[in-house]
Amino acid sequence: MDTLETIFSMQKELAAMMDQSRYPKDAEGRVSALSTAIIHEAVELQRLTNWKWWKKPAGFDSASAREELIDIWHFVVQASIELGMTPADILDEYRKKNKVNRDRQNSGY
Repeated sequence: MDTLETIFSMQKELAAMMDQSRYPKDAEGRVSALSTAIIHEAVELQRLTNWKWWKKPAGFDSASAREELIDIWHFVVQASIELGMTPADILDEYRKKNKVNRDRQNSGY
């Protein structure tokens, strides 16, 4: 089992342990809830950075940043599962979008 397959397996096991009574019943609702969670975790990650130019900078806590990033990964992986994606699907979609982004950079995007 490769790394991404391991992550997917662990996420499925975690999801099976959770109380699903407040989790949206439809796929759109679940993806919406997970998107909201991703946004909020991203804000928590951002708050660890010195993005406020008007404020005296503080030291960057990379351990906390890594933890917030992994929180984002949990929700991204769960959203992928909700959309019926496999690790192979993610690699395929990543390759397609990576090509689009490379083409954009090569064309002066």
